[in-house]
Amino acid sequence: MALIEKENLVMRTASVIARYLTGVIFLVVGLNGFLNFIPMPPPDGIAGQFIGALYVSHYLWVIFAFQVIAGVLLLVNRYVPLAVAVLAPVIVNILSFHALMAPSGLPLALLVAVLWAVIFVDVRPAFAGLFQSRVDRSSKRSRDLTNVPVRAN
Repeated sequence: MALIEKENLVMRTASVIARYLTGVIFLVVGLNGFLNFIPMPPPDGIAGQFIGALYVSHYLWVIFAFQVIAGVLLLVNRYVPLAVAVLAPVIVNILSFHALMAPSGLPLALLVAVLWAVIFVDVRPAFAGLFQSRVDRSSKRSRDLTNVPVRAN
């Protein structure tokens, strides 16, 4: 039993560290998108054209807003599963961008993906319903939902 408790403590500690690191990374990067306190030169080639189109269309503002919100949620340890769900598509797009257009940033993108995975493993019970192959509609609980009385107007 002591070994299981020790492994659980190690995993919990790793998750807390990953949550704080991921929160800081996305809060800083998201705020930098709005405030530009860390000036970065635009990427060259197709990556620069892609980022330019996102910038001109203001699409990056939406991405930066999601990054700031998720980063704050991770740092204050509230609604962590929501923050994980919000960051999942952002990280997929970051990985795709760096894998296909700007490979120099791929190591940091992979680090962020690993940190996200550590957090996800810790909060995966919150996503248990998403990983069911079938929904059992014959259970009492689902029958209760179908027999809700209709309120007369």
